[in-house]
Amino acid sequence: MGNIVAKLLTAGAALAASFIAKKATDGTWHFVTGKEVPDNPDDPDVQLTEAVLFAILSGALIALARMLANRQTTKVIGASQGKSSAQVADKT
Repeated sequence: MGNIVAKLLTAGAALAASFIAKKATDGTWHFVTGKEVPDNPDDPDVQLTEAVLFAILSGALIALARMLANRQTTKVIGASQGKSSAQVADKT
């Protein structure tokens, strides 16, 4: 039962982190470029350079946010189960 709760907590944290990273990506993009986020970077009307830079920025921020969320979730789960973070990480 505890393993299911741990997986749900980890998945929830990853979803929340992705949402936060999306907001950070949008804000960073607007701050740096002064433009709105491309509606659809796959659209041929969007410049290739802009689409590539947006993909790099969004991918990096989402990956970073998810990694940080997973690390923190692992610490919380480990502390609640009286285990080290490494023991919990091996099971999730």
